[in-house]
Amino acid sequence: MAISVRNRLFVGSQYVLPQHTLSALMYRLTRSENRLWTDAMIRLFTKIYGVDLTEALHTDPKDYRNFNEFFTRAIKPDVRPVCNEEGAVVSPADGRISQIGTLTGKRMIQAKGKEFDLTTLLGGDAARSAPFAGGSFATIYLSPKDYHRLHMPVVGQLREMLYIPGRLFSVNEATAAAVPGLFARNERVATLFETSVGPMALVLVGAIFVASIETVWHGSVTPPPSAARRLQHWDYGTSGVWLKRGAEMGRFNMGSTVILVFGPGAVSWAASFQEGDPIRMGLRLGNTSR
Repeated sequence: MAISVRNRLFVGSQYVLPQHTLSALMYRLTRSENRLWTDAMIRLFTKIYGVDLTEALHTDPKDYRNFNEFFTRAIKPDVRPVCNEEGAVVSPADGRISQIGTLTGKRMIQAKGKEFDLTTLLGGDAARSAPFAGGSFATIYLSPKDYHRLHMPVVGQLREMLYIPGRLFSVNEATAAAVPGLFARNERVATLFETSVGPMALVLVGAIFVASIETVWHGSVTPPPSAARRLQHWDYGTSGVWLKRGAEMGRFNMGSTVILVFGPGAVSWAASFQEGDPIRMGLRLGNTSR
């Protein structure tokens, strides 16, 4: 895919920007409880991105103490019904399907002509990535206007979580097409579950201005204190929390990308979904194959 001069400049500037400093500033700004600032931010954001507040549990902007509460707003349960068909694998997020398909060994498609390594994505341990070799993956990009809470694709029991430090490049289409190994370079939180069809990885990829990533069992995972910006691992063994299909598992405080990975033969993706298609949380993305 040809990259325009404008996109080259946009991507190139990200290499020199103080990515973590800017994201830390965004963290503070989005949590300011100054009423004038919060109201202005919500009005401007809603207008620019066409946010549909009628779907929100709280439709009045004044119900939100700060911009981050608005950005991670809950939605009415009936606007995202979760597919209850037997064997359904549902989308964990609202967004757009960036890539969907099968791994070649441990290589995954990032964008046309670009691949990245699953082992690196999951923190560098070859044994951890081995059960997923030749499996299935789906990458979903969340735009600023999307619902930013993440939900379980299938019933699963948490086994591991990792915080993996890295850069904070944008994860939009232009950057994904230009930056090698983007998703395995950016800061991320990898969660690993055991399901009825074997292991499942759900990776929450950070990006510039993604001020925090949270999970329901841990709370805020990123940003860590500067001194703790190193790989961290939590082993939940056999006592990890069980989450049902469609249950909330985490959220992005500002937008980013989620990558879903299953082992070989575990799922088959619905043929109706292709690269670039919009998707909503709870829709059937595929079926379990066992």
